[in-house]
Amino acid sequence: MGQIIDGKALAAEIDLQTKAEVMQLKERGIVPHLAVVLVGDDPASHIYVRNKKRRAEKLGIQSTVCQFPSSVTEATLLKEIDRLNHDASVHAILVQMPLPPQIDEFKVTLAIDPRKDADGFHPVNMGRLLQNKTDRTPVACTPRGIMQMLHKYNINPEGKKAVVIGRSMIVGKPMAALLLNANATVTIAHSHTKNLSELTKQADILVVATGIAHFIKADQVKDGAVVIDVGMNRDQNGKLTGDVDFAEVSPKVSFITPVPKGVGPMTITMLMRQTTDLTKWSI
Repeated sequence: MGQIIDGKALAAEIDLQTKAEVMQLKERGIVPHLAVVLVGDDPASHIYVRNKKRRAEKLGIQSTVCQFPSSVTEATLLKEIDRLNHDASVHAILVQMPLPPQIDEFKVTLAIDPRKDADGFHPVNMGRLLQNKTDRTPVACTPRGIMQMLHKYNINPEGKKAVVIGRSMIVGKPMAALLLNANATVTIAHSHTKNLSELTKQADILVVATGIAHFIKADQVKDGAVVIDVGMNRDQNGKLTGDVDFAEVSPKVSFITPVPKGVGPMTITMLMRQTTDLTKWSI
């Protein structure tokens, strides 16, 4: 049975460190401030934003939600981002995706000051990540959290074969870059990849971010592999489940993240960590 990587426990540990740093900043008269721009009525987006606000307040971070109707124009949204860019009290800006069809998501990402980019999606920050210049650079929160998990469990990617399934800007691409920077040999797989099982069976580290419940089965995984499940799906009973068939896969691997209590808790934790970092870097 593989050792379970406890994301919930690690997130709590990092939250304590963040809270202590926030207190130190407050003693100097600096209050870390995260501004979240929320557009429309997407229920999932509202839940995410509410959870972020709650966590921020728990850690002593100021959190402002700038809410707009789904009919908002692109010009109005860009003007709001410009205002936040120039507000010295705001250290981190996050625009909750998805956005309505009349708004160009890339244009919005581009408008955020790279020095206030809470998500790490700005092309300048993605470029720095690809060039392995991550000092004082925000990095996508989920991949950053996964690297923290590997570090905590003494899993060194150096020289290992890593396969990342998924090529999104949120997980797949930054995850591959971080593993590459850690000297792993990285393959990115996706929906057009042929003979996927041949690749996954070679992986020492397998990161799965497909959004398809139980997509990875035991016969697709190498004995002793490290399996990181980024999936958040609901089964027919409404129970939260991952992209990896945990019951089938866990007996043959060395480490595995569960769903829930695996990668999920780390994402908001790393957003708070990043907000605090951006605050420190701005001083």
